[in-house]
Amino acid sequence: MSDEVLGRIAAALERLAPAPAAAPDFAATAYVWHADPDHLQPVETVNRVDLSLLLGINRSRDTLHANTVQFAKGLPANNALLWGARGMGKSSLVKAIHGKVQATHESLKMVEVQREDLPSIGRCLALLRGRPERFIMFCDDLSFGHDDAHYKSLKAVLDGGIEGRPENVVLYATSNRRHLMPRDMIENERSTAISPSEAVEEKVSLSDRFGLWLGFHSCDQDEYLAMIRGYCDAHGVTISDEILRAEAIEWQTTRGSRSGRVAWQYFTDLAGRMGITI
Repeated sequence: MSDEVLGRIAAALERLAPAPAAAPDFAATAYVWHADPDHLQPVETVNRVDLSLLLGINRSRDTLHANTVQFAKGLPANNALLWGARGMGKSSLVKAIHGKVQATHESLKMVEVQREDLPSIGRCLALLRGRPERFIMFCDDLSFGHDDAHYKSLKAVLDGGIEGRPENVVLYATSNRRHLMPRDMIENERSTAISPSEAVEEKVSLSDRFGLWLGFHSCDQDEYLAMIRGYCDAHGVTISDEILRAEAIEWQTTRGSRSGRVAWQYFTDLAGRMGITI
């Protein structure tokens, strides 16, 4: 094949290839990582609630806040796994604490990575490595099913890989599962593998690489009602304790569950009925 033909092929391939993504300026406080093409999309307004409105999770709140302050100051800090009951404020806590700490440490940024984009996480880290800013890498609702190898990519953010985790990056992840994988998957690996302990260890060890495990448990009725009262006070909604209690308990009964998410959904309905914008 002649040099002229090879040159035309190379030129055609360059025209077909997407233009390289512009380097982010990191002026925003939060970003979402997208692959194909790789880029960090700035988030103008983060969907978060005030930290004071997250009730019933005091220990997890204080532990994660202290860890985040350490990290923002450039001190050693742990990766954190927030696991447990649905709707109890795991992702809300991460976003609220980022907002709280970022108010006094402007260099603290947050980068959300979707589970389906985990295979490209190494390229994201390459953009963040060596930057003067500090980055919370946030993976929400993280879990892995059968034949799912995405967890291997996540080990690059934790302690694995020849480069290791960048000093200016910490990982916060939320999951309904303590070991990030279904119990039946763990039992199946143990019962069918030639070496059961080794088959399970590779996947279960991923959660072991988080220095902080923060458990979230279902709230009781008093905590549920206190959450709603807190929302009412914060947004100027006036309602008697008797009516609030009766309506809120009826609301949780129709939903078949009681959690911080259900409390917020009832409050949203209440504020709408009263014509109050939140």
